[in-house]
Amino acid sequence: MNKEFTSAPRLTFKRTLRRISIISVLITMTLVWLLLCIASVVSLKQYAQRNLELTSATVSRSLEATLVFNDTTAANEALATLGKQGQFSSAVLLDRYDHPFATWTMGPNDRADPLSKLVSQWLFPQPIRQRVWHNNLPIGELHLTARDSLISHFLWTSLAVLTGCILFAAMVALIITRTLHNGVVTALQNITEVVHDVRSNRNFSRRVSEERIDEFHRFGQDFNSLLDEMEEWQLKLQAKNAQLLRTAMHDPLTGLANRAAFRTSITALMNDSLARTNSALLFLDGDDFKLINDTWGHAAGDCVLIEVARRMVEFSGERHQPYRLGGDEFAIILYGIHSEHEVLRLCAALTQQFSPSYDLQNGLSTRMSLSIGFALSWEHHSVETLLDQADRNMYLVKHQRSKNTA
Repeated sequence: MNKEFTSAPRLTFKRTLRRISIISVLITMTLVWLLLCIASVVSLKQYAQRNLELTSATVSRSLEATLVFNDTTAANEALATLGKQGQFSSAVLLDRYDHPFATWTMGPNDRADPLSKLVSQWLFPQPIRQRVWHNNLPIGELHLTARDSLISHFLWTSLAVLTGCILFAAMVALIITRTLHNGVVTALQNITEVVHDVRSNRNFSRRVSEERIDEFHRFGQDFNSLLDEMEEWQLKLQAKNAQLLRTAMHDPLTGLANRAAFRTSITALMNDSLARTNSALLFLDGDDFKLINDTWGHAAGDCVLIEVARRMVEFSGERHQPYRLGGDEFAIILYGIHSEHEVLRLCAALTQQFSPSYDLQNGLSTRMSLSIGFALSWEHHSVETLLDQADRNMYLVKHQRSKNTA
């Protein structure tokens, strides 16, 4: 049992280049995005820690007086005021004995989401500790915890902007690569079209145009040189085939179509129902041609046959087709004939065509008549019966002419 498998459609060179470009751009831009994200997050961590340290230093100076005067109310109010500005989420002020002196915590409505808390814990694993100094002596310590929502908002905004820039750069890169690929694709398409035309239509006159890309240009030149050789070879082959065909289908002495060509033409005629209704066949045979050969030689006989062929071509013109079947036997296919009377009239005219003497090219001349028999194609349904009828009529004419001569 034979199974037929249909192969999947092949990708074009243009689509392959686009696929390579898309994959390479996506991989490159993804790596760039990851590296920039890592660099941005690390830079953000350093920046956020430094900013929180500066904030804690500023707050600690604001709380120095409250520790000196042991004013917890003022300390709590100062922490609340500074905390509401959004710089930190919680603050704890310890005195010199590490006892809580004042605290402030962000309200529950300002709590960050769990993801922001994870980011904040990564950026600030421990609260920032800042000593509170007075006269170069430590009088307390401030613990600040960063605000989660502020950090996460800044982080997600940065990542969104970075992602948008990367996507825009990827689109620009794809457009540029597609534009740059057009020259390569066009050059290859031109070469492919020429190769396909030569292979499918044997159009060896096609040539690959000059290309700007050096490799394609050199390939096109080499291919054009090959096409030059193939075109020359094809022309020689066509000429040789034409010569062989003419030799096979034409008589070498007279130049008339030969018996093989006659057989092909008469078969085509009888197979064409329309042409068969207005055609006729003439068989011609030389009278006493052997006497010319015996008297004057075969060269003289050849001269007579050549002249007979010339007169037949002159008589036939472009309407009818003459043939040499062999020796002094000839045939003519008459086209555009509609009655037996018209055939008889043409036979009489053809007999007159052969009545003048024949120049033997040695200063001598001779005469030769031809017996003509005909058959009407519309009266027959096969080639054999048509040929047989024309042959019988020709021998009847020859026999009658012999009796009259005797």
